[in-house]
Amino acid sequence: QVQLVESGGGLVQAGGSLRLSCAASGRTFSTYAMGWFRQAPGKEREFVAAISRSGYNTYYADCVKGRFTISRDNAKNTVLLQMNSLKPEDTALYYCAAGLMPTTIEIQYAHWGQGTQVTVSS
Repeated sequence: QVQLVESGGGLVQAGGSLRLSCAASGRTFSTYAMGWFRQAPGKEREFVAAISRSGYNTYYADCVKGRFTISRDNAKNTVLLQMNSLKPEDTALYYCAAGLMPTTIEIQYAHWGQGTQVTVSS
């Protein structure tokens, strides 16, 4: 089992940056692939980024590619999402998730955090 706690959300102007952090409990963090998803009001939750267990492979949704960077520190049980050039359409509740594979498919992640709100003003 792993428990996930996100932090780092907030209010930022368009063009600004935020760095989200997800802290994982337990000694098995390195055995999980990690993903970030987001859900905007009135919309379904969508894939943002994922990273393999080693951190060697990363994957991004087309809408964030080139602006967001996912990384992990297995020694600190932490996964980060650096978000640059933020747009109002990036406004959402951002979730961290742990699973067996770095997939874009939500149902394949077994463990989820509670989310952290990101609001981008125009």
